[in-house]
Amino acid sequence: MSEGKENSNLGLMLKKLLNERSLSMRKLSELTKIDTATISRIISGKRKANLQHLQKFADCLGIPMTELFEAAGYPIEQSKEKPQSDIHTSIDIILNSLESYNLCDNKFSIARVEQQLANYGQYSQTEDGKNSILAGFEGKLQKVGSIGPFINKLQELYEEFRLGKGTSRRLFLIGSALLYFITLVDVIPDYVFPIGYLDDAIAVQIVLNLLLKDE
Repeated sequence: MSEGKENSNLGLMLKKLLNERSLSMRKLSELTKIDTATISRIISGKRKANLQHLQKFADCLGIPMTELFEAAGYPIEQSKEKPQSDIHTSIDIILNSLESYNLCDNKFSIARVEQQLANYGQYSQTEDGKNSILAGFEGKLQKVGSIGPFINKLQELYEEFRLGKGTSRRLFLIGSALLYFITLVDVIPDYVFPIGYLDDAIAVQIVLNLLLKDE
């Protein structure tokens, strides 16, 4: 798809969303902190929206990020793969994507994900951590839409955590996966689409592997 066609698709979608929500470009600018001239150029197809623009539009307009990213021409095919089937393949995809997004200074490794999971696991056992999971899970789910094969599993884990089923170690592991999914500040931020969610999927698979070993 050509860049002009992609920009046109996004512009039409944004116009439709603004009309449905009775919002002007000026109001959208106030809500997103993106200047009106930039929004106008994006809608008219004269400027390609970057990832941060799309994240803000999605949050403000209440639409799954996948729809805006696809309309803008960003590749989302990788997010539909099954990253949990081969973590090493997923790592290769992430590293290649970081290079293509000019984010080579972001060092991705399984060790960093595991460390973040350990931190989140500890936090999930506190009252604040539990409340963060209970208050944030559904909202994050709505934001991302059905963006991966790990979503159904996360919903099952959330129910288990909500009901307090399982041993303390099991709840620790489940809590770590849920917080990793909910929190925007992962090893790779969610707005680096689609690899920000591939990152989440790898974290979930690490936890699922640990849970399986405990059975």
